[in-house]
Amino acid sequence: MNKGKYYITTAIAYASKKPHIGNSYEIVLTDAIARFKRLQGYDVFFCTGTDEHGQKIENYAKEEGITPKEHVDRVAGEIRSICDLLNTTYDHFIRTTDGYHERVVQKIFKKLYDQGDIYLGAYEGNYCVPCESFFTDSQLVNGRCPDCGGEVRKAKEEAYFLKLSKYQKQLEDYIESHPDFIYPEARKKEMLNNFIRPGLQDLCVSRTSFKWGIPVTFDDKHVIYVWIDALSNYITALGYDPDGSSEQYKKYWPADAHIIGKDIVRFHTIYWPIMLMALGEPLPKQVYGHPWLLMGDGKMSKSKGNVIYADELVRRFGVDAVRYYLLSEMPHANDGSISYETMIDRYNADLANTLGNLVNRTVAMANKYFDGVLPANGAKTELDDAFIADILSAVPAVEKGFAEFKIADAAEAVMNAAKRSNKYIDETAPWALAKTEDDRERLSTVLYNLLEAIRFIAVLLTPFMPETAEKILAQINCDVKDYDSLSVFGAYPVGTKVGEATPLFGRIDAKAMLEEIEKELAEKAQAAKNAAEIEGVAKIGIEDFGKVDLRVAEIVAAEPVKKAKKLLKLTLDDGAKTRTVASGIAKFYKPEDLVGKKVALVSNLKPAVLCGIESQGMILAADCGEDDVKVLFLDRDMPNGAKIR
Repeated sequence: MNKGKYYITTAIAYASKKPHIGNSYEIVLTDAIARFKRLQGYDVFFCTGTDEHGQKIENYAKEEGITPKEHVDRVAGEIRSICDLLNTTYDHFIRTTDGYHERVVQKIFKKLYDQGDIYLGAYEGNYCVPCESFFTDSQLVNGRCPDCGGEVRKAKEEAYFLKLSKYQKQLEDYIESHPDFIYPEARKKEMLNNFIRPGLQDLCVSRTSFKWGIPVTFDDKHVIYVWIDALSNYITALGYDPDGSSEQYKKYWPADAHIIGKDIVRFHTIYWPIMLMALGEPLPKQVYGHPWLLMGDGKMSKSKGNVIYADELVRRFGVDAVRYYLLSEMPHANDGSISYETMIDRYNADLANTLGNLVNRTVAMANKYFDGVLPANGAKTELDDAFIADILSAVPAVEKGFAEFKIADAAEAVMNAAKRSNKYIDETAPWALAKTEDDRERLSTVLYNLLEAIRFIAVLLTPFMPETAEKILAQINCDVKDYDSLSVFGAYPVGTKVGEATPLFGRIDAKAMLEEIEKELAEKAQAAKNAAEIEGVAKIGIEDFGKVDLRVAEIVAAEPVKKAKKLLKLTLDDGAKTRTVASGIAKFYKPEDLVGKKVALVSNLKPAVLCGIESQGMILAADCGEDDVKVLFLDRDMPNGAKIR
């Protein structure tokens, strides 16, 4: 049954760096909503994508020595691959470097300019490069950017401006007459009281200080600034055009829901609606500003070293377990948190113990007691009626959770149905009923109720864990999975032969996994430290490097130095003669293990006397961790004295 259209979007991800799991939460959240709406019978269009212009990207590309387009092509590919890894069902992935998007953005800018909603002026203020925003002195917090806390610099620039002030009253009236437009309520109050009612300042919508952007067609000194470029994606993706929009646009716009982070609510509920008002287009029905997923007690940051990536979690826990954690752990209005410890705890408690155990033992009992085929469902008792009522109640609870964007509540309702089913097993004790022939009909009824409850759970799990839902339905051998079948209890076909009981989630050894993770993190930290040290080393020219004479040498003798525990006295054959080198590797190598090895020798180092030994050079070694040094050994086929360059 088609219930009509439903257009849902994420905010488009900024193509600066690979997104961490906190960034990825939004795409999973939006996908779950899209899947649930499809399950209910809606014609869903789900859009996501990447925001690819701006000064920050231009700067990143310059640092990497590549073009901005090469940079965003790589990062956009990473972002899309993570969306695919997390099994998200987007219908369109827009990039703001797509040609059709750029052409329509230019038309939008020209239309707003021609009708007087955009004008040429100049901007002077405090500019934050990461946020690509100007701020007045009064907007700064302790002299820093009010959004990211970063440093700002004084800047003055000719720019085009959008007349926000012209539409202030119209926007305020709209928000007040559409109470569900901004969700949750706290975000709406923040926008009205902190930004709109104090008075809107006109918005800078072009830049001249960088070139990586969409050019203004009638003034080539300017590129179109992020807001008109990025926010327009929601309509250009559907085929909007000021000269005549597509049938797809007419079908799906206005959006039913924009799913965005709480930090960009202002842009989506002030700038974006005013742009649409100026264009004469309908406003989106709802903007949901979701909370952040934090690592421990702070926002994830590569500089803080507290970043977890989606691919790392999927490698350890699987896609569905990651999706379930994200959707079940995040509160509705407050920030959520993630750590490996809480992931393991939730995995073991909900997925292995509650859900996996329920399916496994129910299917196993059906095979054990009835060879997998249940006879007709017998008479019910009051115990059964109470159980069935509890299972049926999960459906409206899930619906309510999705309707109010309380997705964790919806996930809890499904898991509560699984917990209730496990309790029903304890209440009915099928293993005891199986002992006598007189209780065989009762046993059949109990197992049928459990299989039907599992079918309910599998269908309701589809938005959260789609692959697991299919595995459960396969184990109970049931293809009755439409949403309408959940209106009554009893759609599981009598006489169905169940499949084999296969564990869905194996219990995780928390201690072993955490030790493994700690080891990996330590290795990554050391690698990052090494990279930072390399980055901090003063750069030299090729002429400086050319002064170092590196040669292949063979260790022909090695012995400890009595006066120094750290030193070994090495005798090297450098192809022309033998020479002595004192090397501080005694802690890491035995003399006999070094004889016959080929090493890299700095042959033109000035001699130095160490503990009475004249050291005539130096061999190369690497710091491989805390108190761990490894000599750089070379291929034995390299001739002594060969120049290394």
